[in-house]
Amino acid sequence: MNTQLRPALVSFLALSLLTGLAYPLLTTGLAKVLFPHQALGSLVYRDGQVLGSEWIGQSFTAPRDFWGRPSATVDANNKPLPYNAANSGGSNLAPSNPDLHNAVQARIATLKAADPDAQGPVPVDLVTASGSGLDPHISPAAAAYQVRRVAKARGLDEAKVRDLVVAQIEGPALGVIGESRVNVLKLNLALDQLR
Repeated sequence: MNTQLRPALVSFLALSLLTGLAYPLLTTGLAKVLFPHQALGSLVYRDGQVLGSEWIGQSFTAPRDFWGRPSATVDANNKPLPYNAANSGGSNLAPSNPDLHNAVQARIATLKAADPDAQGPVPVDLVTASGSGLDPHISPAAAAYQVRRVAKARGLDEAKVRDLVVAQIEGPALGVIGESRVNVLKLNLALDQLR
């Protein structure tokens, strides 16, 4: 038995050190050297203060800001806590579920109340949560839908705000992966700089 136990323990310890310590340290070190911004959380700063991450949405609800996708994340007690990165997840409600229908209708009503003159259909990403509940992006159509409300609330020319939205559109990754999108935090920060 001792002839089998010793090699098994040595293998266990060697693999634990290799996969549990050496490999994570190596990959983390390489990431910090090759991709320092991303390795440190893709944080967004203004005046030396961390405002958030490029990859985690935030709750914007003021009429003067662009609003992101709804979040279905919850806290440890299963109570709604938007954009809770510690408890990422979607609502998992089926399209036939009345709770999803009611939530979407309530979100549409909120958007219409914020901008009663809004024309056209409400973009789906403004009324449905993403699979992670943390999505920081909206579609260009969702941003365009909000231009009039934001411009009016800030006393800005609609054309200037629309041009800003167009300037903030990020294309598909590598030109082909995914859809064009707009990062809501970056858009709102750029909007704060607009005069």
